[in-house]
Amino acid sequence: MIKLIFNKIKDSAKSILPITIIVLIICLFFKSNSLITLIPSFLIGSIFLIVGMCLFELGADISMIEIGEKIGVHLTNKKSIPFILIVCFLIGFIVTVAEPDLNVLASQVPTISSSILILTVGIGVGIFLLIAILRMLFQINYVYLLIFICGLSFVIAYFVPNEFVPLAFDSGGVTTGPLSVPLIIALGAGLSSMRSDSKKKDDTFGIISFCSVGPVLIVLILGLIYNAKSTYNEIFVPTNLSLIEVLKLYLEGLPIYFKEVLMSLGPIVVLFIIYNFLYLKLNRKELSKIFKGLIYTYLGLVIFLTGVNVGFMPMGYMVGKTLSNYNYILIFLSLILGYFIVSSEPAVAVLTTQIEEITNGNIKKKTMDISLAVGVSIATAFSIIRVITGISIWYFLIPGYVFALIMTFFVPPVFTAIAFDSGGVASGTMTATFLLPFAIGVAEALGHNVLTDAFGLIAIVATIPLITVQLVGLIYKFKTKVIYNDPIYNEEIIDYY
Repeated sequence: MIKLIFNKIKDSAKSILPITIIVLIICLFFKSNSLITLIPSFLIGSIFLIVGMCLFELGADISMIEIGEKIGVHLTNKKSIPFILIVCFLIGFIVTVAEPDLNVLASQVPTISSSILILTVGIGVGIFLLIAILRMLFQINYVYLLIFICGLSFVIAYFVPNEFVPLAFDSGGVTTGPLSVPLIIALGAGLSSMRSDSKKKDDTFGIISFCSVGPVLIVLILGLIYNAKSTYNEIFVPTNLSLIEVLKLYLEGLPIYFKEVLMSLGPIVVLFIIYNFLYLKLNRKELSKIFKGLIYTYLGLVIFLTGVNVGFMPMGYMVGKTLSNYNYILIFLSLILGYFIVSSEPAVAVLTTQIEEITNGNIKKKTMDISLAVGVSIATAFSIIRVITGISIWYFLIPGYVFALIMTFFVPPVFTAIAFDSGGVASGTMTATFLLPFAIGVAEALGHNVLTDAFGLIAIVATIPLITVQLVGLIYKFKTKVIYNDPIYNEEIIDYY
């Protein structure tokens, strides 16, 4: 166990330290007093992120994934479609309402009531998780359904107020975060065993994507009827604090996130306890292992969220504000930050690990990590260009989705499903608490409309990986030089980097 924890800490440090070093270099190079004073808080935040990410991944492996797989297998054995749909809706709703990423976004945007936005997105995920499960069980064409949902979303978005559109697309990007991803993927893996055909493993993936694109449609519909305000919450930046005062900020923040994560994780635990009492009836040893994992998950999320909110969010905002007059440096910096920041997302680590496991190691975690990093890097640069120039978000979203959807007809199906899953997962906690404040800082300093120019970054970050991951699929297809016939699980290992 000690060796496992050590390895997790080492992996977490590899993910967090590059961002920490880049930001420190910026602070020391520009020698801005507003940045220098944030360094102690930022460094403590980095330590919190490393420890929190380690504990979360450890806990997710032995609790959230285990819960999802056991419920999925039980639902498979139950073979009652109405029962499956009810349970899946409840899971989709509960894990989304509990999702820290969504709560972070909702707290930054009083354009709409936080509770209304969270409940709307939760209902959207619940509904589209049902649609995803039905599609998987009845083998409905994944691509056609995806095209229909995306097309309908863009049509409705045309009639929605401009300031509401970026928020709607951002909402889809933050639904699939550290709590929902391990549970939903494991649930899909359990349910896919219900089928006996050779393509069932393909359909293990793709569920996350419906939980990302579906809520966009629901929130856009809300935008047609809700009288939203054109405001956003300003980011609090502490200045000229001593080390003691910085530590006090963290001590004040910990109880807040202890309560917040308890409120988030609590409904999931209650659902599992009830489900286990009624159906699973796991023995004491299995329950002990799962609850130990839930404690790790809880502590990990508390520490992680404290670090990103207290240490990283103000720094991201001030870096953007300080560098707002250096356009070329901003774009280059956004490329670098985007590349490294995706590896810091807890949900990404869970997804890429499970992809490697489910495909028997044939789609390597390293390959997925690099394709996602490149995608998020490009997306972050596009987002900053949009903030600087004021170009409409449509010039990025429409071409991005059109190109990604066209590619689905040429890419092996499993890569299409993985790509659209990856898009939702890549735009997670670090994007909402560092990259988005970074863009807000730039927009404020340039005097641009924050709601239309800065918000929407999460949506673009969720779009570009759809293309980069599918490009990996095309490379695979050309390298094998065969017509795709489900070789992912038993043929050539995909590791080109």
